[in-house]
Amino acid sequence: MKTTLDELQAFAAVVDTGSITAASELLGLTVSATSRTLGRLEEKLQTTLLRRTTRRLELTEEGAAFLQRARAILASVDEAEELMAARRMRPAGRLRVDAATPFMLHVLVPLIAGFRERYPEVELELNSNEGIIDLIEKRTDVAFRIGVLKDSTLHARPVGTSQVRVLASPVYLQRHGLPAEPGQLARHALLGFTQPESLNDWPLRDAAGNTVRIRPMLASSSGETLRHMALAGLGLVCLSDFMTREDRRSGQLVQLFAGQTLDVRQSINAVYYRNTALAARITCFVDYVVEMLGRRPFEE
Repeated sequence: MKTTLDELQAFAAVVDTGSITAASELLGLTVSATSRTLGRLEEKLQTTLLRRTTRRLELTEEGAAFLQRARAILASVDEAEELMAARRMRPAGRLRVDAATPFMLHVLVPLIAGFRERYPEVELELNSNEGIIDLIEKRTDVAFRIGVLKDSTLHARPVGTSQVRVLASPVYLQRHGLPAEPGQLARHALLGFTQPESLNDWPLRDAAGNTVRIRPMLASSSGETLRHMALAGLGLVCLSDFMTREDRRSGQLVQLFAGQTLDVRQSINAVYYRNTALAARITCFVDYVVEMLGRRPFEE
């Protein structure tokens, strides 16, 4: 029968992308070549792996069972190639990295050029999700997570901590005035998160001594969207230092309640599964990020 790696890769690519056309683009093949490869695999196995409809492709029961084995074989080949590359001290292969948009843009992207120069054989795939993702479901090798970790099956490498502050643009303050104490927040337009609710706890205390939880007038799931709304003068916002440092240095955003702000910090960790076959790639990337950011990366 002699199933080939090319056939396994084509099958997995079609499943992952959802179409033969998208898989062909991913593999750098023509649509006809990918279709022939898939047909040849089904012929060798004498079974239908994918059920073709006018709108999409669906795995058959046999296809789902075969996909699990095919992925294991492809992962083993990747691991063997990674092992050989590690012996040459040159990690290689694809590394899928996930982070929330602000962390990706303000922290990781500025480091990519230097990483690529040091490790040219590592193929980076950068994805952004604002919420917590399932690493396996999203086919992610390492994710940078901000806040408290809950999944004990993941290995966590601390990257640093970042303080949160209440900020506004000079344009907003000129129009609406400077709030002198937390009790005056209700008079202002407040920008906050749709989820989780805990991100709307601001590092201030009300008259009763409780931490202030705001009710946003404008809300978003993305900290980067909130940052841009604050820069546009749409309201007050509470964001982490790692994404606002340059804005504060340039004066585009100014801190409010400096003397009343509690020292609340968000922990930042790189997370990945302990028994991963991609250890060399993950290690070199996380090591590089930690090295470039330094011991106290987000301190003033």
